[in-house]
Amino acid sequence: MIVALLLVLCSGLTHAVWNLFTKTSKNKRVFLWWIHIFATVTLLPNFIMELSKGGFGYKGILLMGGSLLFQCLYILLLPRAYERGDMSRTYPIMRGTGALLVPIVSVWLYGESLSLVGWLGVLSIAAGLFVIGGFAGKRVKGEHSMMYYLVPAFMNGLCITGYVLIDKTLLHYLSPLSLLELGNIAYILILTPIVLRSGEMKKELAINWRTISVGAVLSPGSYFLFLLAVNMAPLSHVAPIREMGTVFGTLLGVFLLKESNGWQRIAMSGVITAGVISIGFWGTP
Repeated sequence: MIVALLLVLCSGLTHAVWNLFTKTSKNKRVFLWWIHIFATVTLLPNFIMELSKGGFGYKGILLMGGSLLFQCLYILLLPRAYERGDMSRTYPIMRGTGALLVPIVSVWLYGESLSLVGWLGVLSIAAGLFVIGGFAGKRVKGEHSMMYYLVPAFMNGLCITGYVLIDKTLLHYLSPLSLLELGNIAYILILTPIVLRSGEMKKELAINWRTISVGAVLSPGSYFLFLLAVNMAPLSHVAPIREMGTVFGTLLGVFLLKESNGWQRIAMSGVITAGVISIGFWGTP
């Protein structure tokens, strides 16, 4: 469990960093395309070789289609969420939805279990995430309504819940690397027509080539680390712990992007951290 915990924490940190890069990019869809095209090309030969072996059956094919669908929807909604709200507001709502729903569904779907302290940890994480996301704050005059940024962020969270739950089963059919490539293919399928129409490929690369280079490693690497952890520990344990990435993302948003309500969001980050510690040390019944 200790190795899985370290993998998930590293996954959360790398996820927060590449999301920060996305938030600060000029054209977010073009940026996302660039950071995934390199991984797609690199992993494609291994993916084709694994698919050529067959043995998936109709169930495996349906699961791959379901994961691909949820990932495509996630890709479409992610730039919209960041265009509408601060990173330290939208990111916690996206991650909080999954942090709450994945353990609940995985306990029912996969027969996993959490101790009472573990469930309290899940609730602490979800509560902290939603408070950071603005559920407990007052709307500033002239600011958009909560629904303006809540809808794409919440829908994104549902997509995360969907593909994470499916990918747990897909690990019986595909290796973590091939499962990672399935997500990369979703990015390229959805974003390529949008990127070509924008005509900003060269411009985005010229402006952000440094963060694109780092993001090309961190984005696929983040989910790869998470998939390795899922192979070692119950999904109901590792999925909430990954939301330490929200703590990292909130701190990056507050201190680097100078986003508002910093102290409240930092305090709620402490609540999330306490929940993660509870699950990590006392989550097993």
